[in-house]
Amino acid sequence: MSSEQQVPQTNPGEIINWPLLKIKYDTDPACIEKLLPPGITPGKNPTVNITVYNFPVLNEPEYGYVISVDADHDGITGEFTLAIGIDQEAAVFGSQERWGQPKFPATTQYFRMMDQVTAKLTHQGYTFLEFSGKVTGTGEIPPEHETNEWWLKYSRSVDVMSTEFDYPPHVVRVYSKYGTAHIEELECELKLNESPWDPIATLLPVKSKPKAHLWTPVFLDRRITLAGKLDAEAFFPYADTIGGSRWPGESGGPKKTLYKE
Repeated sequence: MSSEQQVPQTNPGEIINWPLLKIKYDTDPACIEKLLPPGITPGKNPTVNITVYNFPVLNEPEYGYVISVDADHDGITGEFTLAIGIDQEAAVFGSQERWGQPKFPATTQYFRMMDQVTAKLTHQGYTFLEFSGKVTGTGEIPPEHETNEWWLKYSRSVDVMSTEFDYPPHVVRVYSKYGTAHIEELECELKLNESPWDPIATLLPVKSKPKAHLWTPVFLDRRITLAGKLDAEAFFPYADTIGGSRWPGESGGPKKTLYKE
């Protein structure tokens, strides 16, 4: 534990310095492999990453969550983003169109009361994640670090009978560099509930004890670039998703066979 770390101070009601709730657990490596399109490969560890946040977007608070798995592209270590559920409709469609960011409207409950941290994620009437944690102390400040997220940008043919693309599938690389202002460790309980719209419990089951912490980042750099094409024919079965997510779907909704496989 570090006793020299300074706790971030803000004006009453300020939203800009809310910490991110970071949750990790390991799953079955085969489960991750099934979700990754050809050209994106499993990372070194079968880790599922969940971030829950309240952060100002368009100058107002945005509650949301990000679900990703460790995955690599073109020899570069990173995370493949499966879902970003947010409570601002204005930030959804432009992000999808411009960057291929897998966003969609959803409801996030996230707050801290003294040393207790609570989060619930709800989409299409299903509360598919419930989290409770207790702050156990201040963590060590890690070194500055770099991350890569992989998003996908594409547009299928307007001809519904075609298996071609008007804009072929491309990988979007999101490079970020961070420092850390503050970090707090948590004892936690994580419950994943079955949901056809957010099938994390079914497709990425928990295989290790979840770990969590509260992280106040320092944003040092961020760059979004195209990182190359994917094989369009091999990718086509992965193009139909649940809404704007990267969960496998059928005509934009949940797969009817999801729980029978």
